[in-house]
Amino acid sequence: MEQTILSISGKPGLYKLISKGKANLIVEKVDESHKRLPVFASDSVTSLNDIAIYTESEDIPLTKVFANIFKEEDGKSSSLNYKKCGTKELRDYFAKVLPDFDRDRVHDSDIKKLLQWYDILVNNGITDFADPAESSEGENEKEG
Repeated sequence: MEQTILSISGKPGLYKLISKGKANLIVEKVDESHKRLPVFASDSVTSLNDIAIYTESEDIPLTKVFANIFKEEDGKSSSLNYKKCGTKELRDYFAKVLPDFDRDRVHDSDIKKLLQWYDILVNNGITDFADPAESSEGENEKEG
């Protein structure tokens, strides 16, 4: 994901980093409003590139999980109604996307939040889910 997409604790949705100031960040809501607002040091801000999902072997970056969902859904929004579905249906869907996810440490609320974020990104045309570290490694291999 080329752009820096952020989750801000206590604020719904996702935000795109626009600029950095001395004591704050300027972010833009990732939706049709494109509302800009300042975010201060007292706010808990997390980049989606820094989030990973627990699996049985290693933690998988969120961007890879988004890429798996993107393939599963053929580039469309999530076909699962995550707001109304039951635990079994939610976990069965996620098992198709990430078969070895840690069923004890990944909660239903985590899966719902992940699907909500995926839908926000896809509905707003942000579909480049390549990991920046991986894409730069791939370019280095091509050059060598």
